[in-house]
Amino acid sequence: MLQLLLSTPVVLSLLALAFRSKAFNKATLAFFAVFYFFCCLFLVVHPVPASSYFAVDGLNSIFLLLQSVVFLAALLYSIAFLTESGLTEEWQAYYTALMLLFAFCLTGLTLTTHLGLFWVFLEATTLVTTPFIFAEKKRTSLEAAWKYIFICSLGITFAFIGIILLSLGAKSVESLSFPDLYRQATEINSFWLSMAFVFLLVGFGTKAGLAPLHSWLPDAHSEAPPPVSALLSGALLNGALLGILRMLELMNRAGLGQYPRLLLICMGLMSLVICSVYTLKAVNYKRMLAYSSVEHIGIATLAFGVGGAAVLPGLLHLVGHSLAKASLFLSSGNIHHRYKTRDIAGVTGVLSSDPGTGRLWIAGFLMLSAFPPSPLFYSEFLLLKEMLVQRLYIPALMTALLLTLILLSMGSVVFRMAFGGNSSAKAEHSGYLFLIPQIILLAAAAAAGFIPSEFYAFLSRGVFL
Repeated sequence: MLQLLLSTPVVLSLLALAFRSKAFNKATLAFFAVFYFFCCLFLVVHPVPASSYFAVDGLNSIFLLLQSVVFLAALLYSIAFLTESGLTEEWQAYYTALMLLFAFCLTGLTLTTHLGLFWVFLEATTLVTTPFIFAEKKRTSLEAAWKYIFICSLGITFAFIGIILLSLGAKSVESLSFPDLYRQATEINSFWLSMAFVFLLVGFGTKAGLAPLHSWLPDAHSEAPPPVSALLSGALLNGALLGILRMLELMNRAGLGQYPRLLLICMGLMSLVICSVYTLKAVNYKRMLAYSSVEHIGIATLAFGVGGAAVLPGLLHLVGHSLAKASLFLSSGNIHHRYKTRDIAGVTGVLSSDPGTGRLWIAGFLMLSAFPPSPLFYSEFLLLKEMLVQRLYIPALMTALLLTLILLSMGSVVFRMAFGGNSSAKAEHSGYLFLIPQIILLAAAAAAGFIPSEFYAFLSRGVFL
């Protein structure tokens, strides 16, 4: 099953480039959306025996299932997006092929058990997603694409240096596979391991969008097509963060846990500060959503830095953020399609011009803002509780104040766009395929918010700190 999951998107991408048929592209996207979801679900429920380079374990199974839901919604939305985009058959073929290759890279990134292979897949995600950012062929698109590939490639260079440093300190370890590293963690030279963690944190943190390494993220998200923005925020950032968690587990097994935890807490708080500043002066609603991704990845990172009972809320937070943010990015595509602008000032009365999109826009914001039954309500509450238990009073106070400020800033924008004055757009309902993907995502988020015992136990499988 694992081999099938990795090989199918590559084969289908080649067929899409060969046929270059609009009908084939849409059929391929629909088939792969369902196929990918059920294959991932099967692997989570029935993990295959671990190979030398790939495995399904308690931690990556959470990420795999989450990204399968986001891919299901994004690919279904892509069918409607390609229908209305006016792209040529050639560009639609490129779009389909790149989306499938993105799925291949992200799946490999999630399932690999080898640090070197993880690095390869992470760099590959940059290469296959860069053309999406330049899709509109505007000056801002070109600038965002170059910024994205330059900063992420620079980050991956730091990660490569980190791998070299780790290799110097782990001469007694047979390979750079995570199981081997974990098994012989105490034999790794602590100096080289600590140095390696810093470089790997910078490298993987750049791709995860953690402040102050986040500068590529707002430009890339604002210029990419809506389904790609949903995948970048709802799946790719998690994949990069998975690399940090793997290294954090290695540091803990080596008895060096306090040092990286402090770094993660600092980066998490810095991400919240950055988001609070930029959402106050937001003028572009897609950039606002992008900065919100910096915020929520920062909250999850803060939880992993706090450790202890905060790890489970951190994983729950990733689930809630991915589902809610992907929904908002898809809804933002509906808004842009109707109003032809990404400027907040140019959008008013979404509820009157497109009731379905307006309701989903508000529902997505409420889910992202931790209103019950959002899983973010539980994750943020439990995080703050654990911070108080560990007597991290100042970070807890900062977190609460910054979250309140961001809520007020984003809320004023979202509700002004939804209600506002008289809409400048013609009243019209979006097609079902422009709405169903968001409904899937928000329904999944609401289901996770109720935290049934089975889901809670599933998340507990990924707790390692």
